[in-house]
This record gives sequence, structure tokens and C-alpha cells, in this order.
Amino acid sequence: MNLASIVVRSARAHPDRAALRLGDDIISYRALDQVSARMAGLLRDRGVKPGDQVAIMLPNSPEFAIAYFGVLRAGGIVVPMNPLLKAREVAYYLGDSGARLLFAQPAFPDDVRTGAQQVEADAVVIGPDGFDALLASAPLAEEVSERHENDTAEILYTSGTTGQAKGAELTHANLTRNCEIVASESLHLASDDVIFGGLPLFHAFGQSCTLNAAVVAGACLTLLPRFDAGSALRMLAEHGVTVFAGVPTIFSRLLQSPDLDGYDASRLRLALSGGAAIPVQVLRAFEAAFDCVVLEGYGLSETSPVASGSRPDAPRKPGSIGTPIDGVQMRVVDDSGNEVPPGETGEIVIRGHNVMKGYWRRPEATAEAIRDGWFHTGDLGRVDQDGYFWIVGREKDLINRGGYKIYPREVEDVLYEHPAVADAAVLGMPDPDLGEEIGAAVVLKPGAEATAQELRDYVKRQVAAYKYPRKVWIVDALPKGPTGKTLKREIVPPSAPDKQ
Repeated sequence: MNLASIVVRSARAHPDRAALRLGDDIISYRALDQVSARMAGLLRDRGVKPGDQVAIMLPNSPEFAIAYFGVLRAGGIVVPMNPLLKAREVAYYLGDSGARLLFAQPAFPDDVRTGAQQVEADAVVIGPDGFDALLASAPLAEEVSERHENDTAEILYTSGTTGQAKGAELTHANLTRNCEIVASESLHLASDDVIFGGLPLFHAFGQSCTLNAAVVAGACLTLLPRFDAGSALRMLAEHGVTVFAGVPTIFSRLLQSPDLDGYDASRLRLALSGGAAIPVQVLRAFEAAFDCVVLEGYGLSETSPVASGSRPDAPRKPGSIGTPIDGVQMRVVDDSGNEVPPGETGEIVIRGHNVMKGYWRRPEATAEAIRDGWFHTGDLGRVDQDGYFWIVGREKDLINRGGYKIYPREVEDVLYEHPAVADAAVLGMPDPDLGEEIGAAVVLKPGAEATAQELRDYVKRQVAAYKYPRKVWIVDALPKGPTGKTLKREIVPPSAPDKQ
């Protein structure tokens, strides 16, 4: 088995169909097959052997797909990296993964070279012409290196929201099965679909649910290197996008764009939200504005990434992350690992073909995360009588206010219902009396007005007295990670909370 085989299969079935589009430039499946074969030939000429790690630090461009499938085709292990990384981060990823070769088209070329030098790795910095010159004389390695289904295909680093990033070892079977299920079961993709490619491809969501799912189906992935709402709306209209994938922040920004009504996005039939919980108000507003169905999905880097989701052909429950995908089991357990009854809150654990082999070179972390065959997510959730799962929040984000447990997601959902609120993050703040007090950082919609007192009172009227935020402050924006997740650890509250 080799994940790169999906390129070969689609090239045979749909040789002239568009595989990738960037602006007016289009690469067919035949061309993607050929150029990824040349990339594999280049790697073999450079001494890359099956099982060697090769890092790629490329933006959303055809070069990412060429390098990604080329490394896999040569039998290598892909180590994707964010193009915005600085020298010390480059050195960490290369040093930790053991990658001795890096292909990069970075925002900071000098940082890439410096970071690579620190760990004695070879950095190939790609110029504005992409791989053209590099691959012009490379031999054609048409055969796909045979790998075992349990061989590592990729070392995908976690976002590091709870500490230093760890590399999840994802196998060829993990990634192949996941993208096949996304394409067929979740999105019902066909070769005439056009998929929005604005999610970062160095992350699991963008890789499996846009790039790999598109290639499996022989569909077209239209790429947006850097997201902005105006460009995204123009792409939806001009490229005839049929399937949209994004994180909640992207959905919100499209809805808030002054250009929202200026483009015809009528070909859009389906949208997929993941990466974080989408507020129900945002989901409903997007469906109304674009006349399409929004599906919610759930997963982690360690689960390749998709573990569950709502489906086009099944009843949906807005706010729910749906049911487990085919071949995957999910449970909600207590601190002792015992399954809790429907409706009760516990930790979500996952078992199935999507769970990683383990954390790269971290046996203790692997043993802590995967116990008795179940991957422990650290996410708090519940399951209802119909088998639909619901996310409550991260275990580490749980607020303990004087012995009362508060789930930030519940309070955030109330804030999102206020007509002036565009974004919100609820977090625990140190308190000498209660241990923790509840705070909320809020971003207002463009042109909207609301005071902190008004927002606090709005929540107070709708939740139990111990749940409403005593301190609310209004900010221009919330800190976000590369996939759009709010980085609560980087939120700096103002002075001590108001006691009201």
C-alpha cells in the first residue's frame, strides 16, 4: 500500500480532468502524475531511501501536492511544516523528526537556512518559478514504492496548544482509509466537484479532507494560498466551487464580508466545518446565506484526522459532531475509563483504523494517549440516545469556580447568540477566593456596538448564577493558530475580575 497510489489511479481514470487550480493555472491529473514521478526521481537521486523523512514547508500551491506525493511515491515519510516558522522552530521540527532534507518556499528564507544549519539538514529553498528548474532534468520514477499499510507515511506535528508539539505517526492505511471515507461517505464527491482549497495543506484537515479527498474522487482542488474573505468569495463564484471546507473562523469571516452579496456562489452544494466547534448561530446563518448544507466533523491530528461527522444522507443535529465514521468507534468515559450513560459528560475516546501508530520517538506519551486500544482525546463530550456526539470543551479548559465546574463552550454559545458578537473565548482566571473566576474576551462584528456590561448581563439572564462571566472585555481579534483555532493560552486578561 502507498497513499501516492491515489494519484496514479485518478490519472488513469481522469487523465485530462483538472486536479489542481491556482488562479488561472490548471494542472491535470496526467500532469500531476508525471511531475510527482519526477519529484520521486529527484529524491532518489539525492539519496532518499524508503523510510527516510523529508520535510516540506510549502504554502497552498501545486508545489505542495507535487512534493507531498513525490516523497510518498519514493517511499519517504512526509514531515509537513508551516511556511511561517522561524529559525528555532525549523530547527526543532527537523531535529525532532530526523528529516535531513527540507523543501521550502517560506515567508522567511533566512530563517529556514539558519534553522536547517543548526541541525545539519539540507534546505532547498524554492524560488518564484516553483519546481520547474529543479525538476527539469530529474529522472522519471513512474513506479510507486511499495510500502506496508502499517508503515509510517507522515509525521504530522500537533498544534502544541498544551505544550511542545509532538509528531503523530500516521500510516499509509490511516491516511488512505480516512480520505476514502471523507470522499465517499462524508462528502459524496464526484469527479466534477470543485473543492475550496483555503485550509492549510500542512495540517491534517486540509490534507485529508481537501487535497487527498479530491484526488481520490478525481475532483478539482482550487487553491487559495492565503485566506481573505473577498478572494474566497470570488473563487467560489468564478471557479464554480461545489464543496467548501473551513474552520469556524472562516465561516464567520465570509458572513461578515461586505462583498457577501456580490458574487454568485450558487454551485455550492455542501460545506464542511471542522478544526473547532462551530457556533450554531454561525452554522444557521451560513446555510441561509449560501443555500447549502453545513456538515460538522470532528477529529484530531492523531486520528488522521476525521473520527466522526454529520452526513448528507442522515438527520443532522446542529451543534453535534455527528456519529463515528465507518470502522471507527467512539465512547464517552469517566476518569477510570468506564463508559458513562448517554447525556453525561466525560472524555471522548476513539478506536479504529484512523488512530495513529503513536507519537514519534515518545513511547511514554504514546502509552499515556493510547490505553487498552483506545485513544484518549482530552476532549470533553457527551453522547445522546441516538448515538450523536457533542463536544463540551477541552479537559484542560474546564473552569473550576469554587467547586462548580463550568464548560467554556456552553457560555461561548450564549455569547454567540448576541447579535453584536463575532467571536468569543471564555476562560478561567486565577481568583484568590474561588480558585478560578470566569472571563470572556469578545470580538464585535464590524459596525456593531455593545458594552462589556451589556454582554455580561445578556449571559447572566440565560445561565445559572455561577456560570456567567464576571469579567468581559472587548478586543479587536482573538489569537488564532494556523488552522483557525483560538489560542486561549495567548489571551491576556485585563486586571482582576469585576465581582458582580
